Amino acid sequence: MPGTPETPQAARQVSDAPSPRRLLSTEKVYEGRIWDVVSDSFQLSETGESLTRDYIDHPGAVAVLPMNDAGEVLLIRQYRHPVGMDLWEIPAGLLDVEGEDFVAGAARELAEEADLAAGEWNVLADFFNSPGSSSEAIRIYLARDLTDVPHHERHERTDEEAEIEFHWIALDDAVAAVLEGRLHNPSAVVGILAAAAAKADGFAGLRSADAPWPAHPSQR
Repeated sequence: MPGTPETPQAARQVSDAPSPRRLLSTEKVYEGRIWDVVSDSFQLSETGESLTRDYIDHPGAVAVLPMNDAGEVLLIRQYRHPVGMDLWEIPAGLLDVEGEDFVAGAARELAEEADLAAGEWNVLADFFNSPGSSSEAIRIYLARDLTDVPHHERHERTDEEAEIEFHWIALDDAVAAVLEGRLHNPSAVVGILAAAAAKADGFAGLRSADAPWPAHPSQR
C-alpha cells in the first residue's frame, strides 16, 4: 500500500545497477586540460529513437574524511573559482595516475593536502557527483589512526592549494554546519553525514578499504 514502510529486507534490495543501452556513436567535442566533453548518441530501446547527450568524461576521484582520536574531523578551506567562494572541504583529488590503487590515491591526497598519514582506512560512501552531466564517480574514505607527515617529506602546495587552511571540528558540529546550509562541498557533505550515520554502531558496519567499486569509470 502507498506509504507503507518497507521491511529491512526490501530496503536492502534498493541498489543502483548497470543498464546497458545501444551506443550508436561517440565523439570528443572538447578536450580540456583536466577532463574532456564527449557527445554520445544512443537508443533507450532497440526500436527507440536516437538520443544525444553531452557530458564530462571524468577519471573519477577520491576524498578522505580524516578523524582523530577525539572524534573530530578535519576540514580544509580552499578557494573554488567556478562558484567564487572559499569552501570548507575534505582532502580530495582526481584518480588521474594510471593504474593507481584507489586507497593509494586517497593516501596521496591526504598527505598532499593535509600533511597526514593514516593507519586505518574504511569506505564511507560512493556517489556520482553530477550523473546528469558527468561520468565522475567519487569514493569517500574514513581515515583514522592519524600521524603527521614529516616536514621534509611534505608536498609543496601551489596555486589555490597554497591557501589551504585547516580546521578540526567535532563531528556533531560538522553535521550541524551541513544541515544549517553552511557547508556546500559535496564530498564534505556526504562524508560528514555518512560518518554520523556510521558512528551509531561504532563504525563497525563500514566496508573495508579494498571493497569493490563497480561504479568507477574503469570498472564500468
